[in-house]
Amino acid sequence: MKTTAYKRLLIILIALGSGLAGNCQQYPDSLLRYLEIAAKNNPTVQQKFIEYKAALQKVPQVGSLSDPELSLGVFVKPMELVSGNQVADIRLMQMFPWFGVLKNAKDEINLMANAKYEVFRDAKLQVFYDVQRTWYELFKVRKEIAVSEKSIEILKVIERLALVRFKSTPSGGTGTTSSSTGMPTGSNQTRNAGSSGMQVMEGGQGISGSSKLNQPSTSMQTTSMGSSVSGSGLADLYRIQIEAGELENNIALLKNLEQSITARFNSYLNRQPVAPVLTGENLTADSLGLSLAAVSDSMLAKSPMLSMLDFEKQSIEARKKMVTAMGYPMVGLGLNYSLISKSAMSASSMNGKDMVMPMLTVTLPVYRKKYNAMVKEADLLKLATSQKYQATANSLLTEYYQAVQLYQDAQRRVKLYEYQYLLASKSLDLILKSFTTSSAGLTDVLRVRQQTLDYELKKVEAVADFNTAIAWLNRLMAFSQIE
Repeated sequence: MKTTAYKRLLIILIALGSGLAGNCQQYPDSLLRYLEIAAKNNPTVQQKFIEYKAALQKVPQVGSLSDPELSLGVFVKPMELVSGNQVADIRLMQMFPWFGVLKNAKDEINLMANAKYEVFRDAKLQVFYDVQRTWYELFKVRKEIAVSEKSIEILKVIERLALVRFKSTPSGGTGTTSSSTGMPTGSNQTRNAGSSGMQVMEGGQGISGSSKLNQPSTSMQTTSMGSSVSGSGLADLYRIQIEAGELENNIALLKNLEQSITARFNSYLNRQPVAPVLTGENLTADSLGLSLAAVSDSMLAKSPMLSMLDFEKQSIEARKKMVTAMGYPMVGLGLNYSLISKSAMSASSMNGKDMVMPMLTVTLPVYRKKYNAMVKEADLLKLATSQKYQATANSLLTEYYQAVQLYQDAQRRVKLYEYQYLLASKSLDLILKSFTTSSAGLTDVLRVRQQTLDYELKKVEAVADFNTAIAWLNRLMAFSQIE
């Protein structure tokens, strides 16, 4: 009966181990679908895109002429002139800036709008990275919960078998009885004789007097040994229960952590915090597709933040040209129309004829300090943008080396824990076979099984970290799976 129970344990443990080693994919990987949802619904991404569209609306504002001025003056009492009486005076005036002012103003705003678009791209890439990083973090937590739950199931099975072993040991249960005087019964005499080697004499003689005197001592030794085995069995049971309690507490903590990560993940998708998030049952390592040196070159060439600063420098240059041209005179063209009525006192041939007078207005930018200050401001802003560009490039390179460190470390850990898990699985199979024949103790089974589960979990964490590092490098390269 004990052999049957041990065989059942072996089958259950091997089945659970194979279930942990090769989990079937019940659901397809839905990470790309979550990225699509984030691209469409994330508030930060939508905000940056709306700001970009709002910036485009400034182009017609600065690229148009100022509104023409129309003035109308009416004489309450007509003014008497030689050629009649002037009733009203109408004036229309349009100001024209110096050549290039409007063009440079439009260029400046267009370039600033392009910078806004790069900000939008950077926000989208950051959200994509946050979605992937949080998704992998959630996967690791759920995997740890699953491994802990399977560990509890295995501990329960081992606990039942340990209880069977405890009850079957001497003085551990109903298998051993003794009299109140400490003398063993007939059945105990035979077992004690076999265990101590002091009951059977040479030539097949009966039990001697000295042997009889030693019987109580032998019984006491057997009882002591049985108590030791019984105490060890109880200690094993208590230790199993302690480990199960710790695992249950850890599962409760992990489930609370799962809720907070799920809420954070749903915030990127602009969904309810309790909306379900699918992570699947298995995780495979992604592929970067480029060498790390190519990643570095692509990062500096395609970074949205560096492109934004390039557009800002160009816009500042266009602004400098604009303010320089603003230091030249503005020209105004207008028309003055005087409404004149006939006068009975005038004999002029122009009596009663309206007058039309073209007008020309020129501004005189004689106060040069403000124009010089605007040019100087543009130069300083351009210099500041150049420094910011260098600082951003340095920051990107720092992030690049951090991502490479995580990438290489995770890649190394994936290979290590795959090999360690393989060795631990083989060791577990051997120790389970030894446990079924009672040649291995419970401590060895628990230790090797825990090692197997730990290496499996570490392997999954390494794959998740590896994929996170790839997502980080893709974010630095401005590579997006979803356009």
